[in-house]
Amino acid sequence: MTNRKKISLSRSQDIPFDKLVMSERNVRHVRAGISIEELAEDIARRTLLQSLSVRPVTDDDDQETGRYEVQAGGRRYRALEYLVKQKRLAKNAAIPCVIREDGLLEEDSLAENVQRINLHPLDQFRAFQTLSEKGLSAEDIAARFFVTAKIVRQRLKLASVTPKLLDLYAEEELTLEQLMAFSVTDDQARQEQVWDIVRQAYNQEPYYIRRLLTEDTVRVTDKRVRFVGLEAYEDAGGVVMRDLFSQVDEGWLQDVALLEKLVATGLDAERDAIADEGWKWIEVAVDFPYGHTIGLERITGEVEPLSEDETAQQDALRNELAGIEERYSVDQDEDLPENVDKCLGEIEAELEAFDTRAVLYAPDDIAKAGVFISLESDGSVRIERGFVKPEDQEQDDDTVDPDQSGDPQTGDEDNDAGNAPDTDIDGADEPDEPRAKPLSDRLVLELTAYRTLALRNALAGDPDVAFLAALHVLVLQSFYHFGSGSCLQITLKSSGFSVQPPDLNDSPAASDIAARHENWERQMPGDPDDLWAALCDMDTDSRMALFAHCVSLTLYAVSEPWNRHSDAVRHADILADVLKLDMAASGWKPSADNYLSRVPKNRILEAVTEAQGADAAQRIDHLKKGDMVREAEQLLIDTGWVPEPLRTPELEPQTQTASEHEQDDASSEPAATAAE
Repeated sequence: MTNRKKISLSRSQDIPFDKLVMSERNVRHVRAGISIEELAEDIARRTLLQSLSVRPVTDDDDQETGRYEVQAGGRRYRALEYLVKQKRLAKNAAIPCVIREDGLLEEDSLAENVQRINLHPLDQFRAFQTLSEKGLSAEDIAARFFVTAKIVRQRLKLASVTPKLLDLYAEEELTLEQLMAFSVTDDQARQEQVWDIVRQAYNQEPYYIRRLLTEDTVRVTDKRVRFVGLEAYEDAGGVVMRDLFSQVDEGWLQDVALLEKLVATGLDAERDAIADEGWKWIEVAVDFPYGHTIGLERITGEVEPLSEDETAQQDALRNELAGIEERYSVDQDEDLPENVDKCLGEIEAELEAFDTRAVLYAPDDIAKAGVFISLESDGSVRIERGFVKPEDQEQDDDTVDPDQSGDPQTGDEDNDAGNAPDTDIDGADEPDEPRAKPLSDRLVLELTAYRTLALRNALAGDPDVAFLAALHVLVLQSFYHFGSGSCLQITLKSSGFSVQPPDLNDSPAASDIAARHENWERQMPGDPDDLWAALCDMDTDSRMALFAHCVSLTLYAVSEPWNRHSDAVRHADILADVLKLDMAASGWKPSADNYLSRVPKNRILEAVTEAQGADAAQRIDHLKKGDMVREAEQLLIDTGWVPEPLRTPELEPQTQTASEHEQDDASSEPAATAAE
């Protein structure tokens, strides 16, 4: 049996700080981790927890000089030096050191750094938990270990995961990312339940774990949460699950029933306030489908007029605003002095109050109309007043006077004008003279057929009147439910949508259309019989704008699964090309809800590559699906990228607008003349 040499450890000794020097052969040259100042504060709080490794400094004759160079522990030496310079540590303070004499200094320095094993994250989590249980706050722990309070809360959150999962993490059967996903809830029974599902499934990605844990919850960004308010929800006993590891501080409301109750209570309060106005009906919902007012008549009230004093105040504010804009060149996006910017905001707010005054409705209109109450995307209340249901709309009864028409039972078709007795107009007032029988229905039909053809011919010869007549019938059907006061058999059909994508009702296009429609609605006469005169009084630009609005309401270009390549969809592509439609400019942006989370990873990477290039895609191609979605959303948000169904195709120049045809015809005439 071989006798092994006994190991002798290097001796330790307290050496005055002023006898120590930093070795230039220390292998650590790149600073990493906490700063020297932070380490100095830690030493000041806890003293030195680890000795320095030093070697004697010798002279040219290889004789010890009484000084020692620090070969390992250079950052600790710099921290001690910092304390000495601050006069918080004596120059000759005794520093515990291990004196090395054998081997190579560089080898010792390398070994001291390489063989160091960092604390396992779970040990750090549990240590923070122990400190927390001993009464230290997250802020206190953060200050002592030079990390942020958020990091401490994250560690404490991980330490609260069920011990079963922590043990699996310690045995490397769970990744840190998976553990972080489980921490979104404090319900340890639910954590274990989800793990039992996930461990047998193909998909064990962190985003999938979060989805399972939050499938019966509501995001903090939901309009219902914004309406109620997180504080009110928590005051009512609601629990919020928070993902402390999310960059956007995600959270989910766990008690959905409580949230719905609070929303219902809040909307009921809004209903009660509106009910005092006397409307016939009020419908309340968190959200109504887009197009819910199609087919309903809209009553336009009158904006409450300004008093003389209010008018004078409005004029004064406008003049003050104009003066500020002229003086500071507000339109040039220059930075304004803080007091001027504040004043500008106050003036604009006061002017906006004048522009959003209450609308007054006639009592008779209120008695037959109703109100829709719902929520905007930001959680504010949307109130739509003045809608009349079909059963409450007034219709003009076309009553027939039996004395002025033939008896349909007699079949009086042969009572032609030639068979009617002559009448003496001059004697019409004499009571004894018989009255002329009315024309037969058959004759009236025939005569008006002649008139209809003549009118068609005349209308074809006057494009301006034809345009006005078409506009008249479109406006009748767009703004008056019983739009039958036109002789043109043109039918306007405005379809709703069979599908309701996320936030369709709150999209910029929907808001623009609603605002435009309400603006025109305010300009329509109350009686449809007065509409023709109102249209005649409009200038040409107004007529064209109104015509375009009415026509736009009929457009339907949804690519439905059973008819994706219909003629209507192909025509929509032509219109998009002519109109130069840009969906990004229209306000559509790719998000997790409307696209990214609903396509596979290769589609996400394809989108990022198209928008930002292959390098950007490579930076996220290793991420899990949930993380990739979040990163891609940020990479794509302001790039203008849209998926293929939203792109305007570049079509062959097979169609031209009327103005382009006219230009081509005009330019071709001289050439034709020359050829002749």
